[in-house]
Amino acid sequence: MKALVLSGGSGTRLRPVSHALPKQLVPLANRPLLAHVLRGVRDLGITEVGMVVGDHATQIRQALGDGAEHGVTITYLPQDAPRGLAHAVRVARPYLGDDDFLLHLGDNLLPDGLGDGAAEFRRRGGGAHLLVQKVADPRPYGVVELDGDGRVVRLVEKPRRPRSDLALIGACFLTPAIHSAVDAIRPSARGELELTDAVQWLVDQGVIVRATEYAGYWRDIADSEDVLAGNRRLLATIEAVRGGDVDPFSVVGPRVHIEPGARVVRSHLAGPAIVGAGSVIEDSRVGAYTAIGRDCVIRGSELSGSVVMDGARISGVIRLTDSIIGRAAEVGCGDRQAGYRIVSGDHSRIEVPG
Repeated sequence: MKALVLSGGSGTRLRPVSHALPKQLVPLANRPLLAHVLRGVRDLGITEVGMVVGDHATQIRQALGDGAEHGVTITYLPQDAPRGLAHAVRVARPYLGDDDFLLHLGDNLLPDGLGDGAAEFRRRGGGAHLLVQKVADPRPYGVVELDGDGRVVRLVEKPRRPRSDLALIGACFLTPAIHSAVDAIRPSARGELELTDAVQWLVDQGVIVRATEYAGYWRDIADSEDVLAGNRRLLATIEAVRGGDVDPFSVVGPRVHIEPGARVVRSHLAGPAIVGAGSVIEDSRVGAYTAIGRDCVIRGSELSGSVVMDGARISGVIRLTDSIIGRAAEVGCGDRQAGYRIVSGDHSRIEVPG
């Protein structure tokens, strides 16, 4: 089995962060989102990965290379524009050949793995195996209707009046039968080749398509709230490591991961949290669920529940919470005032009351 990872989207809802950084590379617990995706792929025993890329192809190639660091071999598959998930499958057809494959959206976080879904696919067969999860509002998703045996009877993309609360999550298992379906469908009203239409075509042709409910954590990383939520979920399971230097005047909680080369001086760090290599935390308080990237400088500040990307500098800022600070951004202080929230882009400079 191969994997097809779709990473061609532009991430407009994550701007300004995604102006210069593709959302698939936004760090969660100090690792790019795609690194977490590839870990899930590798844990299934899949080592051959086709990655569909678009405008940000160069950055993704630079970040992931040939995949060796992640235990896989990546073949990059250029897509000229985001024309729908089924179009991405069409682009990948020469690579996929006659193999079954896992289709995984590159902006979906599934840290609990896909082992149960893969086992069910292998055990029961069929033309496709979908993974679904109940959601309060299914309208933004592909919605699935099932019979009593778990067979799919109907799929609708982003329905106005959903007839089910089962939403497609960002991963499914497909057979080569999907290629005939992709060839048979036409663009939707949105102008895209929809994967839901292709799978519905299989159902209409009498091909068995099954679905099972996914019991693990699933988050579609679409906006800043999703980044912060995904970061919290990953940090919740982080292991404490004291690889950097902590002076005797600092207090470090039991669930804090400090990478080699980092320094903590006269500071208090509560876990779960991570501090990247080469970063300096001085005269500061770092609260729970904070990820500080590499080569950052935090001085005289208090922050919690935030993602601070590589090379950022924060000085004299009190009570910075639930924020995303872009790469090489600088956040300083003016007149002091309680409580701030920031989502910044790369190389920005922000001054807030201090």
